[in-house]
Amino acid sequence: MSTTTRLFLVRHALVEPSARMTMYGTMDVGLCELALAQEAASYRWLAHRLPQPARWFVTPLSRTRFTAAAIFAAGYPEAELTVEPRLIEQDLGEWQGLPHDAFAGRLVHKPHPFWSIASQERPPGGESFADVVARVGPEVERLVEEHRGGDVVIVAHGGSIRAAIAHAMGIEPGAALSFSVKNLSLSRLEKQGEDWRVAAVNEEPFTLPA
Repeated sequence: MSTTTRLFLVRHALVEPSARMTMYGTMDVGLCELALAQEAASYRWLAHRLPQPARWFVTPLSRTRFTAAAIFAAGYPEAELTVEPRLIEQDLGEWQGLPHDAFAGRLVHKPHPFWSIASQERPPGGESFADVVARVGPEVERLVEEHRGGDVVIVAHGGSIRAAIAHAMGIEPGAALSFSVKNLSLSRLEKQGEDWRVAAVNEEPFTLPA
């Protein structure tokens, strides 16, 4: 029996335009209806790219559940979804819902070049990205232990996916923020025995030339 456990991490689809004007964090915002129609090829790609069978996990936020449903509708056999709260996006506390310009004015630390907030910045009542890594790391270890030798699909968020990558690689949280994790992209982590391997980050759908 294989001792390699594979995690397939999908970032949820694009959220509605009004939400993208703010720092929405763990707010339960909807998906963009226009993008849902335009991204049909991306869902088909994921439906054929993801392993069968697999255990499926989403977070408490509806955007992950609706993304999973769209993948099923695109051809992946519908699977039971288990909600895992510890894989939720970074909680921005009192700063959630602020417009981007107002958010920037409250920062204590210089923002990361590729994210709106430094890894050590902890909003009032919220978490830093370093906190997210500390939360997500034990959870992915638990999933590996419970599904050893199997395949696990996780529909999650840019923050929690980067946190899982940081944990697998053993790198500083700030370094993980340099990874691009786009909407509907696929990142793949593998654990063989006690060792992690990053198989891919930010795989995007592609169309073969005619």
